[in-house]
Amino acid sequence: MSKIPQKILFRQHEITADFLKELDKHLADILDERTIEMLEIRDFASLMHIHPTHLSNTIKLTTGKAPCFFFEEKIMKIAKELLSDPSLPIAQIAFKLTFDPSNFTKFFKRFEGVTPKYYREQVLSAKYSPQSETLTINTETVTIN
Repeated sequence: MSKIPQKILFRQHEITADFLKELDKHLADILDERTIEMLEIRDFASLMHIHPTHLSNTIKLTTGKAPCFFFEEKIMKIAKELLSDPSLPIAQIAFKLTFDPSNFTKFFKRFEGVTPKYYREQVLSAKYSPQSETLTINTETVTIN
């Protein structure tokens, strides 16, 4: 088996890094409403002047994961951050992330296992519920609520 030249290995990592950078830039544009359409993998490949199959294969080779994994992971992270703000309606979050509310719920539930509404309720409940503390005083345990 022949050894892969360093130059090719470096280029693979460069392509992966460029994709992740473009993905972050695009999601920032979505959040800042500079664009209203979610790009697809082929759109990123076009921006990077490479074939979509080459982009996909290179990312899989260097990370062990498909490009959509990173896309979905980042969208979920953003969705969770937005859902922690009770003043933002879930439908508005869906539209901000270029989903209609029904598809956003399906997308979110597929990755998180719960609906956005349930996730928000859990996060807010944990955030605002009183924490109990346990103190030990002279070998006597006292619970404070």
